[in-house]
Amino acid sequence: MQTNQIGHLAKKCFNIDLPLQVCDSTDGFYIGTVHPKDGPYSRESREYFPTRKAAEQALDSGQWSQLDFDL
Repeated sequence: MQTNQIGHLAKKCFNIDLPLQVCDSTDGFYIGTVHPKDGPYSRESREYFPTRKAAEQALDSGQWSQLDFDL
């Protein structure tokens, strides 16, 4: 899976361009960003997905909702 999209919240909150990718947590899989030195950085998807494959398909197809909030 390759993407050239960057994380909206990573950019908005931390002013850093990090590529979107599938991440995992105890709640499931989500679309987020990972910093090369700091590890998981931002959760970008509103949804959690039950499997890595489902999250990858959502990322590839664009069928996911951007998580957002006001600063």
